[in-house]
Amino acid sequence: MNPEFWHKRWQEKRIGFNQSAVNPLLTEYIDHLDLAVGSRIFVPLCGKSIDMVWLAAQGYDVVGVELVETAVQAFFAEQNIQPIVSQHLENPDIKCYQGQLVDGDEQRTITLWAADIFALTSTDLGTIDAIYDKAALIALPADMRPDYSEQIRKVSDNAPQLLITLNYDQSKKDGPPFSINHEQVQQYYGSHYQICKLASEPSSIGSAPNLKVTEHIWLLK
Repeated sequence: MNPEFWHKRWQEKRIGFNQSAVNPLLTEYIDHLDLAVGSRIFVPLCGKSIDMVWLAAQGYDVVGVELVETAVQAFFAEQNIQPIVSQHLENPDIKCYQGQLVDGDEQRTITLWAADIFALTSTDLGTIDAIYDKAALIALPADMRPDYSEQIRKVSDNAPQLLITLNYDQSKKDGPPFSINHEQVQQYYGSHYQICKLASEPSSIGSAPNLKVTEHIWLLK
């Protein structure tokens, strides 16, 4: 899967994966990460997810990475946040957008990198206290997932994760999003994390409304 695929999806506004409401599994299970107010949460392949606004409103700073720069721009525009934009010191094709979400007397920082996630390092991202992966692992084909999981581990120094996956009959629909089962989660993360399935809920995929889909949320520590 090449970058052009995602650029085209965003250009054509084929972004059914972008939800208009906060994911209820996030709101229900965020406490399992045991995070202090002010912790930094990493959201890989973040798009313009409204989940990031909710996380910031709970008192966390958010760091996201998104391949498509127009998605990053759309996020700040839709949230009425004027970001400060800077270029990566070593790679001018990488940009960093940083803005403040003000909620009453509280102010939280949202930092979104417009970049290929494999091009960033832990030095770029800074301290990561936890990861929220709702749309990254399931967006990647099988041959990319081992490298992705290793990259996430490296840039976050094995920070705990809330990971959301979908499970369905892959023969009935091509990904993305891709179906991922328990054995695959264990394959990608079992060497470095203890894995616990927190919940499973019926779900759906917009382009295949009659497909039986289950959404799982995992705690990786």
